[in-house]
Amino acid sequence: MTEASSAHAIRRPHWRRDVVELAALFTAVAVADIIANMVAHGPSGPVMLCSAAVALLATAGFHVWWSRRHENASPPTDTGATAASPDGQAPGAEGQETVLWRMRTTVRDEPGSLAALCTALSARRVDILSLQTHPLSDGTVDEFLLRAPDALTSAALTRTVADAGGAHSWLERADTHDLVDAPTRMLGLATRTALDSAELPLALRQLLGRCTIRSVPARSLSGQPLAEQVPTEGVLEEHIMKFRDPSGGSLTLERPQLPFTPTEFARVRALVDLDARLGQRVPPRREVLTLPEGNEITVRRADTSDLAAAREMHDRCSSKTLGLRYHGPVGDADRYLGHLLSPRFGRTLAVETASGRLVALGHLLWDGDETEVALLVEDTWQQRGIGAELLRRLVAMAAEAGCASVYAITQASNTGMVAAMRGLGLPLDYQIEEGTLVITARPTGVPARREHRESVRAQDGTARR
Repeated sequence: MTEASSAHAIRRPHWRRDVVELAALFTAVAVADIIANMVAHGPSGPVMLCSAAVALLATAGFHVWWSRRHENASPPTDTGATAASPDGQAPGAEGQETVLWRMRTTVRDEPGSLAALCTALSARRVDILSLQTHPLSDGTVDEFLLRAPDALTSAALTRTVADAGGAHSWLERADTHDLVDAPTRMLGLATRTALDSAELPLALRQLLGRCTIRSVPARSLSGQPLAEQVPTEGVLEEHIMKFRDPSGGSLTLERPQLPFTPTEFARVRALVDLDARLGQRVPPRREVLTLPEGNEITVRRADTSDLAAAREMHDRCSSKTLGLRYHGPVGDADRYLGHLLSPRFGRTLAVETASGRLVALGHLLWDGDETEVALLVEDTWQQRGIGAELLRRLVAMAAEAGCASVYAITQASNTGMVAAMRGLGLPLDYQIEEGTLVITARPTGVPARREHRESVRAQDGTARR
């Protein structure tokens, strides 16, 4: 019976109840008359009044005791409701470990499809923390942030979604950073991109998850065209998005494991347009340090405006120093600088003396989940701790950006770079690939990938080293 029907039943008049109430009233009047006559004319009237008072007091005391006892008693039946636990665990999961998942699945564009999916997740004690919808022409892609019992495996969760009508499901572990709602997250990524040109690739990767981002220059180092002509509005394919790079080349994003949606395409285009409108920008932060010998140096971010000063430093470096740094013909070193100093491909730290002369460069170059680090210190300023200081700062930047590992490509004879990597105090992985020493550090504690790195080979147009 519903609440409305119950209230209606209570308000319905009953003639039998009225008759009983009248009879009780007449009976009470009659009893009162008899008692009044007995008190007035009987010999024991005062005794009866005192006895009645005692009986009334005893009855009132018993009623109070009985009422309080039933107020404090637990409900006789279980209603099935479960209070939320203070630690935010899912209902019925008290004392049970939970994990966060990001899930994306395609559901039919029919009434009740999403409800069926949510009901199936609820049956497995899975809590839906957030939901985003990506409309398509033939359905809807729903992106969930879920809190699930730790005992529920990814295979079981995927099977539950499939049984409820979800198709093309994709699942990965999430963390507390994903608890931020979508508008707040987009504003944060836009702010990071507006402050620093080097943040665009990181913002896109954080927005899209696991994906490959390639920024291709307009021309190679030899002057040959490299980047394809991308329309102004960009290109959206199933697993590929292409945009015009603000630097003049092209920006390509690939995600083989999951198709891109029009909503994601619009978000990426907004960030790329913002980056293009603001132009090249680098935070103006400068920090003055004192070397053990007493000399003061300034560490700051560098960009393409430092190209002339970097070339002058190249002229002061020996062929051996340039050879250890670039692993190739020394005459090509100057041609790499435009790529290395561009915020599009990473971050660069410059070291200046008190007179303003550039004496060292440290590069952090984005390379998918990994990040390459490279150093160049002018000969007369080596063995003073400058390289170790640059390396420490670059690795800290990589950890802050969420990079899984940082690797340096060098030669076994470059004892300075080897010592600087060992001085980080991080787990290191040494590999010899095609005669080149690759040292990998893991700033975030994530095991380094052991797959072959294409960046070991010197390729015209990439200039990764």
